This record gives sequence, structure tokens and C-alpha cells, in this order.
Amino acid sequence: MSEYQYYEFRAIDRPLSKRELTELRALSSRAQITPVSFINTYEWGNFKGNPLTLMEKYFDAFVYVANWGTRQLMLRIPAHLCDLAVMQSYLSGSAVKVTQQNENLILQCLSENEPEDWDAGERWMAPLMPLRAELMQGDLRCLYLAWLSAAQSGELENEELEPAVPSGLHSLSAALHSFADFMRIRI
Repeated sequence: MSEYQYYEFRAIDRPLSKRELTELRALSSRAQITPVSFINTYEWGNFKGNPLTLMEKYFDAFVYVANWGTRQLMLRIPAHLCDLAVMQSYLSGSAVKVTQQNENLILQCLSENEPEDWDAGERWMAPLMPLRAELMQGDLRCLYLAWLSAAQSGELENEELEPAVPSGLHSLSAALHSFADFMRIRI
């Protein structure tokens, strides 16, 4: 196999309607689509949809894995549950960014390292989904880890200051350990 791309979306807060399922089916005739998920693997060609647009409209979590080393996680969080100003201090480099769409924030985490060895994407969604609930409860440790990813990959400017270290960083949840593995962060 010369190319591998894995796309998985999850709806957590509400199931998708029949109309939404029909709209999603128009993007792919091969995808596995349920009221709470959209999963597709490509070995040739590319996905016709825009993951950020799908997150804005339908889904709460997204995982992308490609065999050339790209890994991406997106989480949609109700904006009233997070302090965007506090989150901004962790946003450096290309490893993490947050966009606001209506009443939601979409956290986007990206790792683009050349793989020594690569995993299939199917294993990532379940262990990463709890990060969303942790963020909604005010836990900023995944943002700090994403900032650390940017620091370790040399993306930060010399004068950039380290953001506040969140409490509990020495006792990571299972989801945070999975996130560190996903982002290839040395902790």
C-alpha cells in the first residue's frame, strides 16, 4: 500500500439527523456513516469534504492519520465552557490553534513528523475523546502538551515565553498520555 489516510468524525452531544446523514453520504459512497460517526479510509484519492467545515456543522471530534506522518485531532467545545483568552497563551507554532465558529470553539492539534513507524488510525479516537470533557471542565493540560509539541519541534521564537504550567501535569490522565503519544511529545 503506497498511501493511507484515515478520517474519523464523532458526534458526541447529539446524533445526526436523517437529513444530515444524507448530506454526509453525498461526500462518500464508501464511508461508514452512523448517527454518531463518519469513518473512511483512503488508499488512493482524497476525501471530498473539508474536515473543519464538517466539525463546524456536524461533529464534536475528529482524528486524521496519514502514513506519511500527519496526525490531526480536532475537538469542538461550547465556547461558554472555555476561556478563549486563557487558551490563547498556549497557541504557538502550527501544533495547536483554536477557531471560533458561532457558539463553539474548535481546537485543532497537528503533528507532521516523518514516521519511523506508523499506526493505523483506527486506534486513536476512543482514547482521545475524553480530552474534550477534560477541556470543558477547565483542564488545560492538553493545551500545554500541544505547546510543548511546538517547543520540541523548534517552532517557537526565542523570545516566546512558556505559558503557565497547569496543575496536575505530573499525573496525566489516560487521555493525556494518549494525546502525548498521538502528538509525538516527549514527556
